[in-house]
Amino acid sequence: MSNRVAIVGATGLVGQAILRILEQRSFPVEELIPLASERSVGKSIRFNDQDYEVMVLDDFNFENIDFSFFSAGSSVSRIFAPKAANAGSVVIDNTSEFRYDDQIPLIVPEVNAHALENFRKNNIIANPNCSTIQMLVALNPIHKAAKISSINVCTYQSISGAGRMMLNEYDRQVSDPKYPQQEENCFAHNVIPQIGSFENNGYSLEEMKMVWETHKIFDDKNIEVNPTAVRVPVRYGHSEAISIITENHLSVGKVRALLSDSNGIQLMHDDESYPMPIKEGEGTDDVYVGRIRADLNHSNGINLWVVADNIRKGAALNSIQIAETILESNY
Repeated sequence: MSNRVAIVGATGLVGQAILRILEQRSFPVEELIPLASERSVGKSIRFNDQDYEVMVLDDFNFENIDFSFFSAGSSVSRIFAPKAANAGSVVIDNTSEFRYDDQIPLIVPEVNAHALENFRKNNIIANPNCSTIQMLVALNPIHKAAKISSINVCTYQSISGAGRMMLNEYDRQVSDPKYPQQEENCFAHNVIPQIGSFENNGYSLEEMKMVWETHKIFDDKNIEVNPTAVRVPVRYGHSEAISIITENHLSVGKVRALLSDSNGIQLMHDDESYPMPIKEGEGTDDVYVGRIRADLNHSNGINLWVVADNIRKGAALNSIQIAETILESNY
């Protein structure tokens, strides 16, 4: 069975990655419709050795579209995703617009594919935040085996997570001999402990996303999640230092065995070999885990280091895996 597929935000970083991954994974596409704003009128994209002209989203009718991938920002999804869903298209949304709606499933296929069961009530599925995805892929085998009660996580998030414009600005700053004079946003050679606006509790929106999404995906609001999200001068690949406490004791050896046997995880066994964004964080599909060690102060504590490609597994690939799961399971 082939599908008519629309990509909203086809010219952006995530949209371009969706196109590449659909091609690489031989997703059954009968017809491709790339959609974007009027700024992209006249542009074309290449898919499976064919050129497709980018169409204007405002004028598009989603009838007879099987899957619609949305990656053009929350404001766009707010208006057009319900229109596509009401027209019968399965909407997989990469923005934060629907993540915290109790009626919309928030899916990481390796973790909670079962939550897709009733998605057709609204025909919209939310893709989680990039940092949440890689964290929960890594932690899910441990949670199933020993029940995690507490998560402390520091994220080191690449510039590409802020979008193409910020990535271009970062590249400009790196090559600018006058940097950082008169710069408002100093990304190059800098570490910024804020991603998103600050909430009333002092945590950034990015940090609270990890709290809310962990509770929803693991279906457990009792898990204590304490995040710090940091922007770092890396082009691609998010890294995370994670410390967890489990209700039941697991040895480091048992944790390694659990992760080794899990889909979507690459475990780096050697204590002197660990994942880094420059190697494992760009152009990769798995979540890479290393530096697994027992907590020095808690008998049920485990520390680990996690790296993944934030544009692929953190967004585009996860979306396509959701679509593949729907096709395979006949939901």
